[in-house]
Amino acid sequence: MLANLSHSVKQYMLVTFNYWNFTITDGALRMLVVLYFHQLGYSALEVASLFLFYEFFGVVTNLIGGWLGARLGLNRTMNIGLAMQVVALLMLALPNVWLTIPWVMAAQALSGIAKDLNKMSAKSAIKTLVPSGEQGRLYHWVAVLTGSKNALKGLGFFIGGLLLSWIGFQAAMLVMALVLSCVFVGSLISLDGDIGKAKSKPKFSQLFSKSPPINILSAARMCLFGARDVWFVVALPIYLGSVFGWDYLWVGGFLACWIIAYGVVQGFAPKITGKASGRTPDGHAAFYWAGLLTLVCGAIAYAVQMQWQPQLVIVAGLMLFGAIFAVNSSLHSYLIVSYAKDDGVSLDVGFYYMANAMGRLIGTLLSGWIFQLYGLVGCLWISVALLLATTLISLKLPKLTQAEA
Repeated sequence: MLANLSHSVKQYMLVTFNYWNFTITDGALRMLVVLYFHQLGYSALEVASLFLFYEFFGVVTNLIGGWLGARLGLNRTMNIGLAMQVVALLMLALPNVWLTIPWVMAAQALSGIAKDLNKMSAKSAIKTLVPSGEQGRLYHWVAVLTGSKNALKGLGFFIGGLLLSWIGFQAAMLVMALVLSCVFVGSLISLDGDIGKAKSKPKFSQLFSKSPPINILSAARMCLFGARDVWFVVALPIYLGSVFGWDYLWVGGFLACWIIAYGVVQGFAPKITGKASGRTPDGHAAFYWAGLLTLVCGAIAYAVQMQWQPQLVIVAGLMLFGAIFAVNSSLHSYLIVSYAKDDGVSLDVGFYYMANAMGRLIGTLLSGWIFQLYGLVGCLWISVALLLATTLISLKLPKLTQAEA
């Protein structure tokens, strides 16, 4: 059956397989670090600081990685990301006496570089594998890749909690490093060498996008992901464990279910936003869905502040928040690939994901700091403010995509 598939589809499947395996280890690693170091007595702000370099180097990597992808080819940037993740996992497999804050931050820095090299490569590769002008097909493939990635990241959250309960932190790192090493070897052998390589070598000065739609979309993306991570990354897992009394398996399992459901909704986003009826989403759709998410997050924040059934509100509200957030994220992922230039696509995609990483960095830092000072309610209201900014910025997005225009 595989023999009958076109070469571009086989390459898409290989890129997706690499991305899937990487994503599972990335989700598991995040859950393992949050739960394990909180167990060791680290405060919420100290746990957040462990991800500081992870997010900061994600910003740098997306910017430079897009340039590298256009010069070297996306196969090389993807494989470099896989190899670096293996090294990061092995660094964390050392005995506890080695796991000082600087050492863990260094390992997380490598993991952050690896994750964004891998993600930028996978998202950019789709643009090169879909024939020019087929916007509906492009939206579908982007939604499938993004949705499946987040579903598997949720599975990674669950696996992280499960491994911590069953075999411990260090053994979990070794198991994930072994699996990812096998994926790396397979990718070296099978992935094409010219995916995404620009016809002319882009200059370093071309790193920053000169396209107004991409700049506006990047600003909206930064606020959107800052709004998610300000309460989701550090504050929520610690809150569920310390206030609700959930154990590691329950925390990891619940957040895994959330991410999986979030990924499933992303996969169906084209149908939700009108592709089934022949409509291709534009800037107006991004504005509408951002506004709806702002209202939902505001309702959750108010209910929790009033102490109205907080456990029910957080669990049910988080599911609704995740579903609407998933549509927002999928819309953005389609629009950036649509707006990006065909030649050297990774430059534009890299710039956009640099803004994405900046939002995660801001959200992660605020998550630990605001939670320590004002609790989960404070994190939720900061999230509302960032989502309002996303909505207002989205007003400036083009009402038609470039391809339609």
